[in-house]
Amino acid sequence: MEYDRKRVCKTMISHGKDIKLFTGNSNPALAEEICKLIGTKLGEAEVKSFADGEASVSLYESVRGSDVFLINSTCKPVNDSLMELLIMIDACKRASAGRVTAVIPYFGYARQDRKAKSRDPISAKLVANMLTAAGADRVLTMDLHASQIQGFFDIPVDNLLGNPVFVDYYAKKFGSKAEDMVVVSPDVGSVARARTFAQKLHMNLAIVDKRRQKANQCEVMNVIGDVAGKDCILFDDMVDTAGSLCNAAKAIVEVGGANRVFACASHGVLSGPALERLEASCIEELALLNTIPESMGEGCSKIKYLSVAPMFAEAIERIYQEISIAKLFN
Repeated sequence: MEYDRKRVCKTMISHGKDIKLFTGNSNPALAEEICKLIGTKLGEAEVKSFADGEASVSLYESVRGSDVFLINSTCKPVNDSLMELLIMIDACKRASAGRVTAVIPYFGYARQDRKAKSRDPISAKLVANMLTAAGADRVLTMDLHASQIQGFFDIPVDNLLGNPVFVDYYAKKFGSKAEDMVVVSPDVGSVARARTFAQKLHMNLAIVDKRRQKANQCEVMNVIGDVAGKDCILFDDMVDTAGSLCNAAKAIVEVGGANRVFACASHGVLSGPALERLEASCIEELALLNTIPESMGEGCSKIKYLSVAPMFAEAIERIYQEISIAKLFN
C-alpha cells in the first residue's frame, strides 16, 4: 500500500484524537463532577503512595495521541499533591500523550511570588518550572493569588475567574437589594479584585485599611468608604487562617457601623484555627468555591460551597475543540 502523505496529514489534529481526564487524590469529587458534565468518565488510573511516602502513578488505559487533562489541586498536603501531578504528567508524556493540560483549580505556592526580603525564594516560579519540565503543554487554573504568575510559565496559562460564580449567586440571593449593599476589600492588596466584583453587581466599594502607628502597638483598623447601616460582602481570593477576614468583619461592624456581614473567597485553605475563628466571628455566611475539597470546611455551619465544575467543564471542552474561552470571563 502506497503511503499517502497528504491524506495522513489531513486526518491528523494537533491536540489529540480524543479527550481523557485523570485525577489525583487532592479533589476527586470535583474531577468526577467535571467528567459528568462533559459526558465522559474518569480515566482508569491509580495514584497512591509507597511505604516510604513516595508517590506512585499507574495508568491503566492508553493515552497515546490523546488530549489529556490531569485534574489535581495543589492543596493540603501540598507537596504530596504537587508530586502526584508532576508524576502524572511525566507518565502521560512517556506514554505518548498528544497533549497534556495540568488542571489546577487551586494553585499552591502562589503566595510566594516575589522576594519579600533578602534571600527569599520565589517558589511560585520554581513550581512553574517544575510543571513545564515535567512535560505539561498548558495549565488551566483559577484565581491565581497574583495574575502575574502567568508570566512565570513559558507555556499557555488560562486563569479562570471565580467572579462570575459569586455574581450569579449573590444576584439570585439578594435580587434588587444587592444594589444597596457594599463590597468590602479586607485589605489594600485585594482592591482591584473587589472593585471588579462590585461593578458587576452595581454595588459601592469600601476598603479596610490596617496599619501599625508604632512598633509593638496593635493594628489600627480604618474603614475607607460608607458602610454605616449597610449589608456588606467581604471579598477575597482565599481564606487561610481566617484572621484577616474575621478582623476585617469586626472592623466594618464596630468601626464602620455595618449592619450584616457576608463573605466570599475563591479558595478555602482553612488552616489552623480558621474554623473556630469563623464560627466566633460576626460573619453570617462564608461562600467558598470547591477548588479545595469541601471536607476542609466540615464543622463550620457558616460555610457554603459553590461548584466550579460547570466552568472547568466548559473550559476543558473549549480547549479540546480549540475554541476561545474568553466568554467564561464575563
